[in-house]
Amino acid sequence: MLKDRLKILLGVIVVCTLTYVKGVAQERYTADKVVAVVGNSMVLYSDVEKLSKRFLQQQKEAGYTPDQDARSQALEQLILSKVLYNQALIDSIKINEVMIEQRISETLEEETQLHGSLAALERYYGNPVFEIKKELRNQAMEENYAYEMENTVRNKVVVTPGEVEKFFKRLPKDSVPLIPEQYVYAQIIRFPSSREEAKMRAQTKLLELRERILNGEKFETLARIYSEDGSASRGGDLGLITKDMVVERFANAMTQLKPGQVSGVVETEYGFHLIQMIEQVGPQYHVRHIVVRPQYFQRDLEAPYNFLDSVRNEILAGNLTFEEAVAEYSEDRYSQKNGGIASNMEQLEAYYRGMVDPADASTKFYKEQLNREDLEALSELKPGEISKPYASQNMTSDLLCKMVMLKEIIPVHRANLSEDYKQIERLALAQKQEVEMNKWIQEKIRGMYIRIDKDFRDCKFMQPALNQINK
Repeated sequence: MLKDRLKILLGVIVVCTLTYVKGVAQERYTADKVVAVVGNSMVLYSDVEKLSKRFLQQQKEAGYTPDQDARSQALEQLILSKVLYNQALIDSIKINEVMIEQRISETLEEETQLHGSLAALERYYGNPVFEIKKELRNQAMEENYAYEMENTVRNKVVVTPGEVEKFFKRLPKDSVPLIPEQYVYAQIIRFPSSREEAKMRAQTKLLELRERILNGEKFETLARIYSEDGSASRGGDLGLITKDMVVERFANAMTQLKPGQVSGVVETEYGFHLIQMIEQVGPQYHVRHIVVRPQYFQRDLEAPYNFLDSVRNEILAGNLTFEEAVAEYSEDRYSQKNGGIASNMEQLEAYYRGMVDPADASTKFYKEQLNREDLEALSELKPGEISKPYASQNMTSDLLCKMVMLKEIIPVHRANLSEDYKQIERLALAQKQEVEMNKWIQEKIRGMYIRIDKDFRDCKFMQPALNQINK
């Protein structure tokens, strides 16, 4: 339900922070001290040493020697992170603290199970659990603030078509990216004949759960037992979320609730939901939910399989074109009006909650972008050929039956503006973002109080403004 990006970020934060806490417990520095001050934040000698060791190990494994020594690299990265963090506080950047707390709790629970007991976990880290949790929280929040601040700056950068063209023309020939093999294909999709029955069963189940909640049973207890997503282990708690973090139907139902109220059954592309409002904090909503998805069986695909097989025979007999069959029989709302041509529109819709320009969708798929069933079917076809019907799933794990026509295999090639504009645009945008980010960092360094300890004044930084500190 929540943005995948945030989930990934939080996972990285917790893993890195656990490593940090373990390092603090196992490594005692005799001369630990403050080696840099950034705004209201401090960088410790032990932090620099630990990060520089990590850089050295990475360099050893990768087999390269950077222009910057590991100690300077570590100190610079830590300072820049503090700059981002301090500016995030100044700009009142929002983070989801509840989600961070939930993720930390989950991680501690996993670690406790791994070590066998809470006492064993404390012995391993050399600290009581409240200290471990405190350190995790401090590190996670600071890194989350820094991440969101950087994201805010980068997201303001855009590129024009003229800038993309100029970027491409300036690329040395040997730097033009190599585009892997891509597939273009059309599809006809049919859902199980029992789809409406399955949806009705899911709705009925939720109505029964709602009745039990209204009769006094705890929402969170039933969520742990019956909900079918990752929030079940937290009693369905989604933490503090905003309307743009969830799909429209969920947001509309959520915003109508008062604290303590439970919604009726809400249908989204992710299934059927019950939503309970815990509290509203400004534009943020703290809610729980129970999600139940329609359940299908393999036998439910027999009817759509046989139907598509008969359609395929009609196409092969010349009585029907593939495009005509798409218009007449396909149940896929994303490709049905486009001659069946598959695109990543469904994926974009899932990630960006419907706020997607169709022009941004791509009809070209790398092998790694295809699910296993589609790749297997397409790999057996030549352009113009049609697969036999097969079972698959969509982005929301709905069971379906489909057949595909291979339209084109685009071979490996050097990128060009006419065929690979989107890929080149992303490269141009990334370069411009990097330039603008560096400008922003330079400005903030010059305007923020930064002091570096005299023992580290010989460090050579990549950011010119840092080299001017204490001079």
